[in-house]
Amino acid sequence: MKNFLKKNLRILIIVAVVVAAIVGLLIYKSKLNSSSGASADPLAYSVDFSQYDLLSVIEPSEANGYIGDHIKGDPSATVTLFEYADFQCSGCAMMAPYVDQLLSEYEGKLRIIYRNYPIPSLHPNAIAAVSAAEAAGLQGYWEEYGSMLFANQAEWFYSTGTARTTLFMDYFRSLTNGAGDVAKFRSDMASAEVKTKIKFDNAIATDAYKLDSTPTFIDEDGNVLDWYYKEKQTMSETYQFFQDYVDAKLKEKGIE
Repeated sequence: MKNFLKKNLRILIIVAVVVAAIVGLLIYKSKLNSSSGASADPLAYSVDFSQYDLLSVIEPSEANGYIGDHIKGDPSATVTLFEYADFQCSGCAMMAPYVDQLLSEYEGKLRIIYRNYPIPSLHPNAIAAVSAAEAAGLQGYWEEYGSMLFANQAEWFYSTGTARTTLFMDYFRSLTNGAGDVAKFRSDMASAEVKTKIKFDNAIATDAYKLDSTPTFIDEDGNVLDWYYKEKQTMSETYQFFQDYVDAKLKEKGIE
């Protein structure tokens, strides 16, 4: 009888240990899902875009971290294009000089409203890069810093961790010629405001417009102009397309 109890006691202890382990694992997974499941996607964000006019400049608000749209060119220009891009996207970097050329050619007549569309599944440094650009923007250097990121993309493309942060800080220090607050820049890169701005812009691209590639442009009528990317048009053909678009819009508005 004692041997029977002793034998069954061992079995009961083993069963109890196994059950405790399973229960513990389930509790751990439940806590993991509830605490971090929603934040597993660093860009997850729910926004009711019905309250916004996506074809106009979106002003700073709590929803975008009090960081409004970035405008390239004359803010009061007649013709508008919206650019959705990723600083680690090689196509975006190739397009950047042509965007600048287009703005120069149509100075005072064209503005480009830039919105962030980082794709971390393809570009692991995309979020870090746009965080740096937005941090620079908080000190008035958004456009210049973005241009620097595109121009030096090959240098930071594969950087990680501290090395990447150091490069981004060096860019800021160089760009501002020592006049920028580097400590603030580094702090702002990880700020809630910058994170919110990035998620807000990204949500417009993915939720409101269902975009799936960068760079993508949208005209002031809401038409998605991504044929040049998907059909692999040359840069000269792409540039001609945008020239034709701007010319047509200016003519439509009675502006030479």
